Amino acid sequence: MRADILAAATGLIDRGDERTLTLRAVARQAGIAVPSIYPHFADRPAIMLALVREAFDELSGRLVSAVDAAGDDAEDRLYAACTAYLDYADAHPERYRAMCGEMAHPAAGGTAGQDLASFGAQTLRILVATLTDCVTAGYSTSADPWSDAIALRAGLHGLAHQRSVAHVHARPGDLVRPIAASLSRLGPGRATS
Repeated sequence: MRADILAAATGLIDRGDERTLTLRAVARQAGIAVPSIYPHFADRPAIMLALVREAFDELSGRLVSAVDAAGDDAEDRLYAACTAYLDYADAHPERYRAMCGEMAHPAAGGTAGQDLASFGAQTLRILVATLTDCVTAGYSTSADPWSDAIALRAGLHGLAHQRSVAHVHARPGDLVRPIAASLSRLGPGRATS
């Protein structure tokens, strides 16, 4: 039943915004009574925490799949990870907002804040690894792939956010290369190929 409750909550988030997610709405969507939720989730924040954890796991899985499918070229793998990140944000805008919004701040309190801080760690590790591969291959001049990957993730997040609220920016394929090239310190000859 836990999976059904989480699927109902995810469906509500995907169709609206996180303010529409109430225990009553989740129960209605799952076809259960509200008290049936409590053995699985103590309250709404517990549902949101599980939803955000699952979404970050899904995002990381998409990045890994994209990197694996990109072949052996380090730069292609980096661009594939960046594109997969933006594609996920595009495909699930409300879920992405929940991942990066209020619930994603340590102010959530207690161990929830510690849990939330670790959710995006796998995504960051993927970006660090692909950027490190670019450095090793001689495509990037980064002296600190960790810091540059953090900057890259911030740039991707900024683009994803602006595209979701402004609806005026180009598709990810149009901007991923210049953003990734700049923030990853890729050499000029490779950034436009």
